Amino acid sequence: MTAERVTADFWFDPACPWAWMTSRWMLEVEKVRPVDVRWHVMSLAVLNEDKIDELPEEYRAFLGDAWRSVRVCVAAVKEFGDEVLGRLYTALGNRFHLQGLPQSRETLVAALEEAGLPARLADAAETDAYDADLRVSHKEGIDKVGQDVGTPVIAVPGPDGDEVAFFGPVVTPAPKGDAAARLWDGTLLVASTPGFYEIKRTRTKGPIFD
Repeated sequence: MTAERVTADFWFDPACPWAWMTSRWMLEVEKVRPVDVRWHVMSLAVLNEDKIDELPEEYRAFLGDAWRSVRVCVAAVKEFGDEVLGRLYTALGNRFHLQGLPQSRETLVAALEEAGLPARLADAAETDAYDADLRVSHKEGIDKVGQDVGTPVIAVPGPDGDEVAFFGPVVTPAPKGDAAARLWDGTLLVASTPGFYEIKRTRTKGPIFD
């Protein structure tokens, strides 16, 4: 829709399979539109901490584990800079979502090593030392769209120069090629429409990883 190159800021929780699907779509978008993705972390555990007692036991357990990988991501960024986050996310997501591996130290270490990062960063999973930085990044993303959404959050320059931010899109499987481009164009179109808030339908399929 435009030849001008733009940056898309993308907030994700590495444990979320739906954010993973959207992130793989964004990698396709980079190939077919003049878009560069800049990665940031957010946290489903932080998002849900005020209502944790109301959630099903299985989801509470999921959120407890979800602290681990996102803390490791923050530790990696603190020491090595934002540029490492994209490849670490890919290494983690391939293991969590494609291979079905748990958020164990072994899994975290393998992902770190694949991303060219030191295994010692896995120690961050067991400490809250990076939680303040995590909360700052989380707040930056969630403040753009509100508390009643989840991950991912994407923010881009709008047609009038003002920022446009939105949750999602939630999609499966991740579109590729021309289909990825069409979804990107359409998402920007509706997201930049004044007063537009939501299009939604019931999910009838789970994440399809390919």
